[in-house]
Amino acid sequence: MHVASMYDLADGDAPVMGRIMTLAGRLARELGANDGFRTIVNTGRVGRQDVPHLHVHVIGGPEPLGPMILRSKNQ
Repeated sequence: MHVASMYDLADGDAPVMGRIMTLAGRLARELGANDGFRTIVNTGRVGRQDVPHLHVHVIGGPEPLGPMILRSKNQ
């Protein structure tokens, strides 16, 4: 099964996406992110999706992560 991005998800993809999300916490903890982690799914050009398939980044570690996306003063 290939899904190019979140734009292409269908109702039938819910089980696999649910499985990915339920595994993220366990995998993060197994790799040492015991005090929190971040999941990121980049979608499309604006979302900076560079690889044309849906995947989830699991980011964490012993130190706090940097800030979330900074908003411009106009938002």
